[in-house]
Amino acid sequence: MTALPTDYLYSEEHEWINTTSPSEGQTVRVGITHVAAEALGDIVFVELPEVGTEVEAGEAFGEVESTKSVSDIYAPVTGEIVAINEELEDNAGLLNEDPYGEGWLYEVKVTEAGELMDSDDYAAANE
Repeated sequence: MTALPTDYLYSEEHEWINTTSPSEGQTVRVGITHVAAEALGDIVFVELPEVGTEVEAGEAFGEVESTKSVSDIYAPVTGEIVAINEELEDNAGLLNEDPYGEGWLYEVKVTEAGELMDSDDYAAANE
């Protein structure tokens, strides 16, 4: 099983951010957890918002499509999208292969943190 990075925070909807203390004005990287990737199965397509899009914590803003189903992607923080992972256009399978590294989704400049949990709480909620 893939280990959860302990220096990340997690949402109930299985997204992560790459910090344990998001603050206003900070840019954070966002992705989906291995729990979500494993539940989806082989991921074949990702729909991401455009750079400049404002996202709100807890709101759906994109989709991940697998051979099994389509699932919404939710924003773990409120802010503006400043970069997207263009590698996913050609290789959505990165979400399965390396969900905490090369399989990141987008970067957002934080205006407000959502309700997030640490790795221990996320692991306990998904046992």
